[in-house]
Amino acid sequence: MRSCISKTIGVIDDNRVIISCSDLGRIGDVLDIDFMDVSHSTDGIYVTHGATFKGIGPSSHCEYAVFVEGTDEEAAKDASILAIALANLKEYHDEKYDKSNFIKNVILDNILPGDIYLRARKLRFNSEVSRCVLLVRVNSAEEFSCYDILANIFPDKSKDFVIGINESDVAIVKEVTADTTSEQLESLANSIVNTISGEFYVQSVVGIGSSVVEIKDLARSFKEAQIALEVGKVFDNEQIVISYGNLGIARLIYQLPTTLCESFIREIFKSGSIESLDQETLLTIKYFFDNNLNVSETSRKLFVHRNTLVYRLEKIKKLTGLDLREFDHAIVFKIALMVKKYLSSNPVKF
Repeated sequence: MRSCISKTIGVIDDNRVIISCSDLGRIGDVLDIDFMDVSHSTDGIYVTHGATFKGIGPSSHCEYAVFVEGTDEEAAKDASILAIALANLKEYHDEKYDKSNFIKNVILDNILPGDIYLRARKLRFNSEVSRCVLLVRVNSAEEFSCYDILANIFPDKSKDFVIGINESDVAIVKEVTADTTSEQLESLANSIVNTISGEFYVQSVVGIGSSVVEIKDLARSFKEAQIALEVGKVFDNEQIVISYGNLGIARLIYQLPTTLCESFIREIFKSGSIESLDQETLLTIKYFFDNNLNVSETSRKLFVHRNTLVYRLEKIKKLTGLDLREFDHAIVFKIALMVKKYLSSNPVKF
């Protein structure tokens, strides 16, 4: 590049240190500028101290910047060309040697299974430990970088990897031990949610996949974390931490074809439609299930007389043909309600 551009050119890192320069004597110098001004400048071009700077990469993840001697339009064009060239070199280097990029390709299924272990050996990647994927999803990504927060929470890049998936989703590939319990992972996920909410007033949810030993199985753990978030959104949107292993029957329903679910609803409610139940009746059913089909306890929680509750249950039986006081009927009705909720949610499949 020095042979093509007659001006002094170079590269600085986010500490403002010149790490490469056509004037070799300047390597190691610290520039008296604000790197944040460089990375967040309009159109990526920042002019100061007789030089033109251009950040490499998106402003939220900008780690380096190029500079060209001069402040004219030609210097700006040279800086832009240099930034593109070095960004491509960096991407090529990351593709081959960066462990985080390797893990990202693994969880997104962008690498052939046979190549995974070859790449792992070249990168000296520790493949003899268990890991699981936590997927953090924020409700608002405006002027907020979830990636930066999580990168600060998990600074040890040799064990834990923070992977940006899109504007709202960030995956954490967490190293775990044989003694790590699901409760501990859920506690960690809760602390992540509380940190994001407490410091930035942004709501978030976390899906937790299964712990796996094989590197290739990280893709499965990631998909499980995605499914956990989607199933939680469908069946319990008040949960902020959803573990794939605790989804239970909701996971089974989520995997059923919609045509089969519609057929099931029609068969169960032959004598009456589930839509005929009003909000008061649905609330009664919810409390009845929450209190393990106990009439006395449910009436106490609803602040109604026991006979009033019995009357409502009889009304439900008359409308649907199902007596919720009988265990088998209650199971069928509970599943039917979940199936109905699933059909109404327009679910996303993986």
